[in-house]
Amino acid sequence: MAEDVIIIGSGPAGLSAALYTAREGYNPLVITGFPAGGQLLLTNTVENYPAFPDGVQGSDLVELMRKQAERFGTRFIIDEVVDVNFSSKPLKIKTASEEYQANCVIIASGASSNWLGLPSEQKLIGKGVSSCATCDAPFFKNKDVIVVGGGDTAMEDSLFLTKFVKSITIVHRRDQFRASKIMKDRVLSNPKIKVMWNSALEEVLGETSVVGAKIKNLQTTEITTLEVQGVFIAVGYTPNTKFLVNKLKLDEKGYIITKDEVKTEIKGVYAAGDVADRVYRQAATAAGSGIKAAIEARTYLQNLHYKKRA
Repeated sequence: MAEDVIIIGSGPAGLSAALYTAREGYNPLVITGFPAGGQLLLTNTVENYPAFPDGVQGSDLVELMRKQAERFGTRFIIDEVVDVNFSSKPLKIKTASEEYQANCVIIASGASSNWLGLPSEQKLIGKGVSSCATCDAPFFKNKDVIVVGGGDTAMEDSLFLTKFVKSITIVHRRDQFRASKIMKDRVLSNPKIKVMWNSALEEVLGETSVVGAKIKNLQTTEITTLEVQGVFIAVGYTPNTKFLVNKLKLDEKGYIITKDEVKTEIKGVYAAGDVADRVYRQAATAAGSGIKAAIEARTYLQNLHYKKRA
């Protein structure tokens, strides 16, 4: 028998969708993905989520949202979706170990930050290494930081950071930025920002927090050590949509293309959160889109069940 609602993903978008559909009595099934909880798990303290005046640990916020959804009947399966079939009803979702059927699907699988893959970088994520300037900039007031990247994301992050930090060094592999002209001009004219061209982050220094960074000049191979307290990796995001290729309309970067905010081109299939959001990527905006998807799903299911009874 088909589930009424299956939700793919367990970050703020998926958990908010689960809460709303559960309270409507649809007993949603959440396939969590890995890691369960999404990018909030990479953030130590969240200070910009409403209703937490003293901040909240990212993992604690996820756990609170999950408990609230469970209270109303949400069920969770720790697994990852590897394929879907939306060509007929009921909709089919395949994980590594099982196949499920659903009348309605909400995709909230999120997007993953692109990292450099350095062991020292991975060790200090959430301890001075960040991929979200908007989330973490206030923790670096009057400190020296570096930003790695050369596209619009790096430019936007750098300009945002200038409101908080003492200085910013942008580390870029090429001799010019790939960003738009207006963004490049703003960055290059800002007195807080300097640039290390033709350079790459070689190592993040520190055991329990960032205390410096080794930068390699790619032309001379010379290593420069900078004393910094923060490292922002701004080389973009990859939406978690590999299982949707040729199954839903995706843009050139892999984000789900939506209409009316959360609707896909297939009736009964909705997208919420960072999997379709190239701009905001915040926990609160993801939660809001999860709620919108749940409300759309409710309307769809009400009409579906009415037709079955008629």
